[in-house]
Amino acid sequence: MPELPEVEVTRRGIDEPLRGAQVLAVRLGKALRWGLGVAPEALVGARVLPVQRRGKYLWLPLLGGCGGGLLLHLGMSGSLALHAVAPPPGAHDHFDLVTSQGTLRLTDPRRFGAVVWSPSTVDAPAATLLATLGAEPFDEALTPASFHAALQRHRAPIKAMLLSGRIVVGAGNIYACEALHAAAIHPATPCRRIGPVRAARLLQALRETLAQAIELGGSTLRDFRDAHGMDGAFQQHARVYGRAGEACPRCGAAVRRIVQAQRATYYCAACQRP
Repeated sequence: MPELPEVEVTRRGIDEPLRGAQVLAVRLGKALRWGLGVAPEALVGARVLPVQRRGKYLWLPLLGGCGGGLLLHLGMSGSLALHAVAPPPGAHDHFDLVTSQGTLRLTDPRRFGAVVWSPSTVDAPAATLLATLGAEPFDEALTPASFHAALQRHRAPIKAMLLSGRIVVGAGNIYACEALHAAAIHPATPCRRIGPVRAARLLQALRETLAQAIELGGSTLRDFRDAHGMDGAFQQHARVYGRAGEACPRCGAAVRRIVQAQRATYYCAACQRP
């Protein structure tokens, strides 16, 4: 599932090439999770402003036409590609934004992704979809103290809370496992048991893990490709994720695998303490 690093890599790949591009046409394929919410022809003539990201959503503001913007989500298996000349759409190509600077195409085999028009990010439907998101991990307003205070309000295991995105967005399964290992915190530790020192260490680990993932182009386990069709490489550098039975790079003990909320969790029982 594309997480924050993959979405940020995608944003960076399409932002500059699409700036100022004029929408020439919109093609809809099979129905996605939510409808577009506006007649496709209403978007024609608009110009694309700088692409933004909030959590795992991309926001393409539009100037002219019907205004507003497009909120995009890659779902479980989606990816966006920008084609100078787009090939004929395939069975899994469900949305084309044809512009004067190329065609932005959403490919999504499972069709859990979405492209939704909204008047703004503070109006429905965008505001409704974004309302439950936690803080951005690189936001300076997210301090170790505020992160710790937020953790104290929850009894859930720390990994489950990271995956929920309710406190901080971006820590998908791979990145949560890696950050918890870097912070030496057991994934089943109740949030309330994490003190200020460990909270600060975890926040730093989250930021470093996500920054590294963005630098490496995200992770490609199955479907994800960036806007230029390239695989991510973070999975090749993971210290514990997918490495059950291998030696922990910090202490040498065997990495273990458990299942939490139907998701595989990888950790070192020797150096990640409850």
